[in-house]
Amino acid sequence: MAEEIVWQGRFITTKVDGKWEYVSRARGIRAAVILAIDEEDHVILVEQYRIPLGRNCIELPAGLIGDHDDVEGEEDSAAAARELEEETGYQAGRIEPLGEFWSSPGMVTESFTLVRAHDLKKVSSGGGTEGENITVHRVAMSALPAFIEERRAMGDAIDVKMLLLLSPHLLQS
Repeated sequence: MAEEIVWQGRFITTKVDGKWEYVSRARGIRAAVILAIDEEDHVILVEQYRIPLGRNCIELPAGLIGDHDDVEGEEDSAAAARELEEETGYQAGRIEPLGEFWSSPGMVTESFTLVRAHDLKKVSSGGGTEGENITVHRVAMSALPAFIEERRAMGDAIDVKMLLLLSPHLLQS
């Protein structure tokens, strides 16, 4: 059976292929996720309220690529640099692409490009664009497991991409 579009909005499309139901980004939109660790071994994280979860979520900075007409055809690294500054107030001296990954391939076709931001420089308070209300956290890598547990105990959601940073701690046992 061929893929069928069930519903399409501005940002997402729901589809059916046989018995399989899934969601994709509309209009070829993708995402950039930024791993930003400064010279003092602190990771830059963001916290924002996520409507689908009904609570705040602790995440790596990220944003959509190609979601606005004024940035059509934007390169992944340029989108990542723009999103890093908008969300966190940090500029990167260099952006290093680390590859393309899929967030939940059994349900969503969305992929993201993971980049590493180098040579960070704080240029503003961040917080995102209007309506995003992002809180920036600068956390020592050595304190990250405790920070995540504290935030989880407060009721925050933890984005799966945090496993990238937590895996060494989780694998020790």
